[in-house]
Amino acid sequence: MANGDRSTNLVQFLERSVARWPDRPYLGTRALPGPRYDWVTYRDFGRRVDAVRGGLAQLGVERGQRVGIISNNRLEWAVAHFAALGRGACWVPMYEAELAATWEHILKDSAVEVLFISSATVYEKVKVFLERLPSLRKVILLEGEGDDTLAGLEALGRAHPVAPVQPAPSDLAVLIYTSGTTGDAKGVELTHANLVSNHYGRRAMFPGFSEQSRTLSILPWAHVYGMGELHTWTEIGGSVGLVGSLDTLLGDFALVQPTFLLAVPRVFNRIYNALWAKMNEDGGLKRALFVASLEAARRDRELKKKGQRSRRNALKLKLGDRLVFSKIRARFGGRLEGVMTGSAAMNSELSAFFFDVGIPLYDVYGMTETSPGITLNCPAAHRSGSVGKPMESVRVEIDASAVEEGAHDGEIVVYGPNVMKGYHRKPEATAAVMTATGGLRTGDRGRFDADGYLFITGRLKDQFKLENGKYVFPASLEEVLELHPLVQTSMVSGDGKPHCVALIVVDAVAEKTWAEKHGAPFERAVLERELTESIKARFGSYEVPRKFLFVDEPFTVANGLLTQTMKLKRKQIAARYAAAIAKLY
Repeated sequence: MANGDRSTNLVQFLERSVARWPDRPYLGTRALPGPRYDWVTYRDFGRRVDAVRGGLAQLGVERGQRVGIISNNRLEWAVAHFAALGRGACWVPMYEAELAATWEHILKDSAVEVLFISSATVYEKVKVFLERLPSLRKVILLEGEGDDTLAGLEALGRAHPVAPVQPAPSDLAVLIYTSGTTGDAKGVELTHANLVSNHYGRRAMFPGFSEQSRTLSILPWAHVYGMGELHTWTEIGGSVGLVGSLDTLLGDFALVQPTFLLAVPRVFNRIYNALWAKMNEDGGLKRALFVASLEAARRDRELKKKGQRSRRNALKLKLGDRLVFSKIRARFGGRLEGVMTGSAAMNSELSAFFFDVGIPLYDVYGMTETSPGITLNCPAAHRSGSVGKPMESVRVEIDASAVEEGAHDGEIVVYGPNVMKGYHRKPEATAAVMTATGGLRTGDRGRFDADGYLFITGRLKDQFKLENGKYVFPASLEEVLELHPLVQTSMVSGDGKPHCVALIVVDAVAEKTWAEKHGAPFERAVLERELTESIKARFGSYEVPRKFLFVDEPFTVANGLLTQTMKLKRKQIAARYAAAIAKLY
């Protein structure tokens, strides 16, 4: 796409797609009673945005003011989002599954003036602290009828239409508060230029995206990764189905039939474990055929690397694809061409598995502060184990001075139009991560290979040093531990200790299934041995956990042990289980 044809702000994303593809389906929602999806066209969606924009104008919302929302992904979220941007306002999204104290902090810190709220249930939690929010002057419910509802605001706007404001590229588009794995949530200021440039960087590496593309939206739009998906699919004129829930995920795949997905690795960890659990449960010929098909695919990869072919193996692979892999693809709707996975590095074993099945997982790297993309794997340039090459207009440097002497990596520093304006009202925090030349210090360790692919080697904040001075990067160990079908989540610790230990959350459903099949519970001692052997096969002896703590309570967003993007809140987990961890030593 020529630069002259590109939009300069997010408002134009929607305007141009409404003009080009008015009758195409845009957003789809699981209908009740179902199972089916109801779709709204670009034309009808645009009309609702026009109405809400007019309503916001009547409320006095002007350029630069803050409009917030507390809601899960839904049609009305997107309507309010584009309407607020069309008034030149800055959008402040918040998770519906969040502590009320966090909402209060964000609303105060950002000085939100108009707030959209998903439901009366959420409003009951918010009204407790409304009097402590001097800037907030209007609350609007997304549901119901009346003056203080979205329906009422649309009616007001239809009676008083206004043309959209065209924000300057340097205007703030969104203020997103980090999920706070360290407990220090900060508002990240992202401009229209930040988000627009990142969108076009994605498009350049995925030229196959078009108005025929369809996604099933799984990630929250309150996170920049999920929001980027919404923006990209809007600009290309594609269709976005909203997942009903994790419980309806498989059915949603069948109904929406996505061509592409954005997800986090933990989603595919669970799918991978579920597939193996099913094969192990069925056993016999079915499992043998599954294993033989995977072996044929692995052999095919090895032969291709050597520039060789085997007709016998090709026939095995063709048979395996027809009898096994095609059935797995059908569970994803049958049209899935690829998946972009971010938030954490994808385990190379899982990546190879899904590539073999015919669902390529493209590992990407980014963060809220970079809008979010930094590097991408894509169909034209992919290397297993890496997070790809820098996106268009993005430059990445490796600062070796930030790590221990003699290391073969360094801190990843990012330059480009995707780098945030700064942390809201936190000049010291902004200065701490920005270099004198405008680079962003990511806090992640990495290295480039000879062909320019970036490999993540650890996180400066997550790494710890054992008593013997050896550094350990726990995320890499946890990826391997979670490949075991009985492990739902894990966390490795050992800072300042003589050896590593691991907290293990066992998958209760998988454990029950195993016990029912074998007539006895799976012994934890056996699980410990299997986990130890899996680590020994891939890591140094000093990295192998010597003790295991089995935790009954899952790590979840609801209990505060996972972020909204499924990352471990290490400090909170360590604090909760401090006494039990101490006993392991």
